[in-house]
Amino acid sequence: MNEVFMGKKNEEQLRGMKKLPAKKWIAASLAGVLWIMPVLGNEGLPQWAQGSASVAQAASSLNVTKLGEEVITSGAIMMKYKFTTVRSGKTATGLADVIRVDLNNPYVSLDVMTGKGGKLTTRQSTGGMAAETGAVAAVNGDYFNTGGEGAPIGGQVSGGVVVSTPSQLNGMYAFAVTKDRKPVIDQYSFEGLLTAEDGAQFPLAGINKGAYSPEDGSSTYSHANAAYIYTDAWTALERPKNSSTTPTEVLVENDIITQISADKALSMAVPKGAYILRTHGLGAQFVKNHLAVGQKLSSAYTLKSKSTQQELDPASLQMMIGGHTILVNDGKATSFSRSTSSIGGFRARTALGYSQSGQYVYVIAVEDNANSAGMSLTELQNFMSNIGVWKGMNLDGGGSTTMVDRPLAETSTTLTFNTEYGTEQRSVVNGLGVYTSAPKGEVKGIKISGSTVLLIGQKATYSLKGYDTYYNPIDVASGNPSWTASNGSVTVNGGEATAVKAGTATIKAASGAASASTEVTVLGGENLSSLTVGTATAPLTPGASVSVPVTAVAENGASLAVPPASLKWELIGFKGSVQDGKLTVDSVDPGVTTGYAIARYDGFSTAVVLSAAAATPWENFENVSYPIAFTSNVNSVTGTAGVAAGTAERAGSKVLSLSYDMTAGSGKMYAYAQLNGTSGKNIPAAATSMSLDVKGDMSLNWLRAEVVDGSGAISYIDLAKVIDWNGWKSLNIDLSGSGIKFPAALKRLYVVNVEEGQDERAKTGTVAFDNISFVMPSLSSEAGLPKGTAAMSIGSKSITVNGAKKAIDVAPIVKDASTYVPIKVVLDAFGGSAAWDKNTKKIMVLRGAKALDLTVNKKEFVLNGKRQTAEVAPLILQGRTLVPLRLVSEQLGLTVKWEQKTKTVTIES
Repeated sequence: MNEVFMGKKNEEQLRGMKKLPAKKWIAASLAGVLWIMPVLGNEGLPQWAQGSASVAQAASSLNVTKLGEEVITSGAIMMKYKFTTVRSGKTATGLADVIRVDLNNPYVSLDVMTGKGGKLTTRQSTGGMAAETGAVAAVNGDYFNTGGEGAPIGGQVSGGVVVSTPSQLNGMYAFAVTKDRKPVIDQYSFEGLLTAEDGAQFPLAGINKGAYSPEDGSSTYSHANAAYIYTDAWTALERPKNSSTTPTEVLVENDIITQISADKALSMAVPKGAYILRTHGLGAQFVKNHLAVGQKLSSAYTLKSKSTQQELDPASLQMMIGGHTILVNDGKATSFSRSTSSIGGFRARTALGYSQSGQYVYVIAVEDNANSAGMSLTELQNFMSNIGVWKGMNLDGGGSTTMVDRPLAETSTTLTFNTEYGTEQRSVVNGLGVYTSAPKGEVKGIKISGSTVLLIGQKATYSLKGYDTYYNPIDVASGNPSWTASNGSVTVNGGEATAVKAGTATIKAASGAASASTEVTVLGGENLSSLTVGTATAPLTPGASVSVPVTAVAENGASLAVPPASLKWELIGFKGSVQDGKLTVDSVDPGVTTGYAIARYDGFSTAVVLSAAAATPWENFENVSYPIAFTSNVNSVTGTAGVAAGTAERAGSKVLSLSYDMTAGSGKMYAYAQLNGTSGKNIPAAATSMSLDVKGDMSLNWLRAEVVDGSGAISYIDLAKVIDWNGWKSLNIDLSGSGIKFPAALKRLYVVNVEEGQDERAKTGTVAFDNISFVMPSLSSEAGLPKGTAAMSIGSKSITVNGAKKAIDVAPIVKDASTYVPIKVVLDAFGGSAAWDKNTKKIMVLRGAKALDLTVNKKEFVLNGKRQTAEVAPLILQGRTLVPLRLVSEQLGLTVKWEQKTKTVTIES
């Protein structure tokens, strides 16, 4: 006798389930990232109004230009686009990358990549999944709950098998390709039915689902009074987290019930080829009344289009991946199918669409990095329509947006562009892969593979690679190609190139009748924006030795490690050496308290400042005598903060540990470790930099510090914009431009989870701090520098220093509203030194912790390795080199005041 447990609605469902297709299982895969949250607590999905979100009312026009295209494989090409638009009266530009897949080509296909080993409840980067599955290109996929086990919100089908079912959420679209290679974008629901051996039936709510808040009105909790199947694709022991009630679980192997665990979960993972039926409430009652060990249990299910109400047999699908709102329909922007407030702003974007004919699928990724300003969803709609998308939908974006592709003739994929986190790829639950089954063809072309940007002195290896008529990579290096390079910027020998001087060279390789060439740019000093030493300060004591790795950042934002052989070092104030990236002090010159190790790359300089107390230890948490407390700006954010025993490499020492749980909070949330009540711990002197060790939690949250001065003014220090690492890491923070008025106190160290893109960051985690130090010049490199006041009048060959008048050989002048003086005048009064290079017309000024490089007739200057721009430039007048007084003085930490009536300039230290 069949029993009805869930009312009239379920009676109707049961009557309609008689002809459902037989079940199939897979060990399998799924997709993406966002905000669906655990059933318990306040993380449930907001009950937004659906279908009412209009197309962006004031969509500005988007000017789209195709920059080029390159074949990935037979049937798939990579197309690069540039877009320009106007936002709030200002021009914004960006880049978008589109993989166009030709479904008429039998050798190319699309499929879903899932976590690690093709399993749900695991996460992996898009590039990692592509490498594991052999994809030639890929993007991130579906949305997922970042605090959950690692399962997609939408449905997933692979090879005709349902891996995970759609959630009962409104306006969530999915993309599918049928086995006859037709693309489809639609909303789908799931209907399933369990049948006991005695004929009793009960609705099957889903397969391999995390806990969430349904939007169909049937229940607040997805798993309440319900039954879900978990296959061996679900590797987590919890099925799922926070399922709201006590479960009864049933192990089914080969359609036979082998175990029943009443009122508690089975303490096991799902065995291979089996499944566990997870039931709650009325579902558990069905198990107790109708199921027994040794009996058969069958299941059937189907997908149903929400737009046409037609059933869709999963066996007819090649693949399906879930997404979010629809974006384009009939070639035009359409109304959003659900609220987009949580995924707004100008961000990196991922989307899918297909052409009107159904021949082409467009896999779209919009960049948000140093080269691109991201897109709004409205702009994305405009872009998709512009490039030929007939129907399209949104996938997970922001920090998840990642695209990889296999460059022509290469054997593995690489990151197509930098993500919002640089080269860091976020671990996601699934992605969409592009695959090829093309046979081996004849040789079609060859190319040179290797770096296109080098630093002077850098060596790089190049190889000759080929591809066949199906654009598969083939080995052509066995032909021992000959190598040549043009113009002298690069020399090459047997595929190894050495950068000799700045410029652009063409490297050529020939193998038999075939040849290829590539351009290589060697960066000069003029092409750099900064030069940074890993250790900015060092002790000025004989025998001291520190590692001094140098990193260059090019004007385009690319970061490169500078080969030690590319640097020329000048040691001032001490004798020593720099060998293999290590600076060693042999002896200190008599009377010197501050020394400098100046590194120059093609004329671009940076410096290590050495002093008797290079960095003053401030707190190592071994003997803390003041209180430390956890606080937050949101009452529902909980956590702990305090001194704890270190682990792993910090075993045997103490650290400051900060744990936080923001799952019950909303909006911008802070988790503070508050030091010494509301007072903070004192920083006794002006600090130019701060260093500390931080144990990261890969939460992608923001890490900051709060400093308060004696007047109560608060300054905020960015320790890390993104906590994108696990384990311990040393951080160095430049405080020279912070504006902090010392003495001050460090009040709080804290984690920030901002509201925008909050779905992409972890709401729980633990970070730790250790070995906090400050470089305080009055205690180190600037100790002993003269203090006081100096005054000069325009046209007068005298300077008054602390009341004493002295003669100078050149009077200050005014040119183009700026005052110019010989730099020697300033340094004689306030300490420091200057060196003139007549060949390059550069002036190197050293004072305290500052190293300033100026060039005659150039407004650009370099301060402590960072290129900056001034309003005026140094000049040569009547054979004397004059520098802009305000620029030099303020960059060296001095204060300049101008008195118009007397035409007097006053400098204070």
